[in-house]
Amino acid sequence: MGRSLKKGPYVDERLLEKVEKAETSGARGPIRTWSRACTIVPEFVGKNFEVHNGKIFTKVYVTEDMVGHKFGEFSPTRIFRGHGGKSKGKR
Repeated sequence: MGRSLKKGPYVDERLLEKVEKAETSGARGPIRTWSRACTIVPEFVGKNFEVHNGKIFTKVYVTEDMVGHKFGEFSPTRIFRGHGGKSKGKR
């Protein structure tokens, strides 16, 4: 279930400040964030972010198609290595 329309999307205030600061200073480097629950808003389009997945930072370049989604959707926390099946060493 999503967030109510009355409250609006959840956007981390500190992250929004970092984006505005990077915009005014003209900084091109990635913006690091641990806020995976933050909703991507149009102000983030065209920016580089590094989203923490619990172990490393995943690079994310925000495009128009990503608006409305969460940062956590683009930084997977688990690595899928395949289902069971045959093992190469066993017979």
